Amino acid sequence: MLDLSSFNYLQLDAIKEVGNIGTGNAATALSQLLSCMIDMDVPKADLVSIYSIADYYGDPDTPVAAVFVRSLGEFGCSLIFIQNEEDANLMVDLLLKQQFGGYMPEDLPQEMIDSAIAEVGNIILSSFLNAINLLIGTRHQITPPGVAHDMLASIMDVVVAIFGQMGDMAVLVNTELRVGGPGKSEQDISGNIVMLPDPDALELLLRKLQVL
Repeated sequence: MLDLSSFNYLQLDAIKEVGNIGTGNAATALSQLLSCMIDMDVPKADLVSIYSIADYYGDPDTPVAAVFVRSLGEFGCSLIFIQNEEDANLMVDLLLKQQFGGYMPEDLPQEMIDSAIAEVGNIILSSFLNAINLLIGTRHQITPPGVAHDMLASIMDVVVAIFGQMGDMAVLVNTELRVGGPGKSEQDISGNIVMLPDPDALELLLRKLQVL
């Protein structure tokens, strides 16, 4: 079984490039969903121990919204899209304004907000995964998204407790999106994708990329 210390530079670089490709595809899908231009900073991707994830996201007391999905199939993995609550609310506003034609109802019920967060997260994670499966020639089936609101540290504790049983490494992808376009003011929205591949899936990925 692979462990973090066994990866060479070529393998790490290949995994980072996969993260970049997946994020680019996710940004394109988000642009279509919101019907506006999305500019994306160059994503930063890292392969880390699952037990070190919290160290990469700043203040552990930051309130965040997280969307969880599970990919079934040859390339089995768990994926999480994490945003601080402020950025998640900005994304919800953009989506609902698109769906309501610019009109935003007041005092939205939490169920509607969570539904919008789940829709955005599902689009981003599905598109991220689609790019990877297209790259390595595999198929997948994705589970319905789940949404959680909590402090960052609490979310990470759940990630380790649940997903640590399947593998002990995670691919972290961080980028900043600028949402806008002609005639629209741009808004910077950050988001983080965490991919936790199953041990055999990570080996499959490296074999398909011809670096194992």
